[in-house]
This record gives sequence, structure tokens and C-alpha cells, in this order.
Amino acid sequence: MRIRIVDAFTDRPFAGNPAGVVLLDTFPDDDWLQKVALEVNHAETAFAHRLPEDGEADWALRWFTPVTEVAMCGHATLATAHVLHTTGAHEGPVRFATRSGVLIATLEDDGSITLDFPTAPLSRVEVPDGVAGALGAEPLAAFDTGPNIGDLLLELAEEKTVRALTPDHGALARYSTRGIIATARAEDPARGYDFVSRCFFPNVGIAEDPVTGSAHTALAPHWSERLGRSVLTGLQASPRSGRVRTELRGDRTLLNGRAITTIEGELLA
Repeated sequence: MRIRIVDAFTDRPFAGNPAGVVLLDTFPDDDWLQKVALEVNHAETAFAHRLPEDGEADWALRWFTPVTEVAMCGHATLATAHVLHTTGAHEGPVRFATRSGVLIATLEDDGSITLDFPTAPLSRVEVPDGVAGALGAEPLAAFDTGPNIGDLLLELAEEKTVRALTPDHGALARYSTRGIIATARAEDPARGYDFVSRCFFPNVGIAEDPVTGSAHTALAPHWSERLGRSVLTGLQASPRSGRVRTELRGDRTLLNGRAITTIEGELLA
């Protein structure tokens, strides 16, 4: 069977967030899926198979990090939609049946892909004792992002502080189910983005995720409220970097980006 590595939330190779994508006839046992994800060793590997035509979704979709299955993943969903469209396996909007409900990916006229995801239910919490030391910066505020994401969102004072973070990943693990989203307002919106973020997910085997679609379902409502606009662009300032255009629509958040296939090969095991 074919396996592809797709760089998501970027229009150039070796940037954005790489994801493995495997199209199957059906899902084999979980142990095999996990072993493939470990072998690929990217933040996530997506596995998908076609569903009967008369159902509420077109494809079943699951996501695995090198160590565990996750409930939501934006970049690997984008990567899977990209593969379906570029290989001719699917035409038109794709409805994915996932652990987070039915998620829709739509190919736009400009070649980008828009994902329709549930908005994270943000709730403000006290900044946990010790998190500043683990992160390497003092947060202005902290927010729980709800069970689907399972992150602690920390707003920092300046973009340059987010960019300079060198956290203690082991120490960060105690503060949330998945990890930490660190974010700040853009210093200069003329550069084409409204906020920056970095994401650290030690509890699912990812020290720093290059570009995190699911995190933007929390970043979108957070920054839309502060900036007074429903449509924003986020820059995830990891070493690979990538941009996510967000549009807040109440309990749904639209995530828009591009993807490019960088590797295609044969999975023999």
C-alpha cells in the first residue's frame, strides 16, 4: 500500500507540519496502526478508509502520534484531504468520521483547503504554580481548552518571548492532558499575521509540534475576542513554521491552509 508524507499548513516542502497519510480498505488492529506511526515518527500519521455512500461521512479517519492515538488533529486532516484530492480518490468536500465527530474538508478555488472543526470551549483558570519556571516565561493568563484538545493555553506578553522559549518539556507534562499552547499578539500585523504561537505536547510524545491545527480552534476564539475580528491569521513560530487562517463561527472554527506532498513510497510491512 502507498504511504505519503505531506507537509501541511505550508506551500513549500520541508516547512509546515509533516504528517504520514495511509489510505486503507479498512482499519487493521490498533497495534499495527501504532507501529506504523512510530516508524513514520512524525507528530501524527493519519489512517483513512472509504465508508459506504449512504452514510453521514465519506471516509473514516484516525490519527496516531508515535506513542498514542489522539482525539483531534488538524494538520493530518489537512494532509489527508490533500492526498484524496491530488490522487483523485475523492472529489468535492470530504466528510471525515472521527473521534471528534464529522469534520469537513473543502478544497478552495485557490488550491487551499478549509477544515470545519469544533471550537474549543475556553475557560479561564488560575496560572498554575510552577508553570512559569517550566515554560521559561511568566504568563499573563491561562485557559483550559476543554476535553477534545486537552491543552493549557498560556498568553504571554510579547511575540519575542514566545519565539525565545526553551521550556523544560518534562516539567510541562504535569500541567495538562496533551500539552501547552504559548501565544502572544503579533508585534507587527503588517507582516501578515495577527498572533503567534508555539505548542509543546510532551504527554503524547511530541516535544514541539511544528504547526498545530487543533490548537487554533482555541487560539481563534481567544484572539478573535481580543482583536475584535472573526477572521485572523496565526503564525506558529516553530523552527519549521507555518500559517493558519482562522474564521470563528460560533461553535465551529474554520482552519485554512495549504499542503504539499514531499515523499511517496510503498509500505511493505
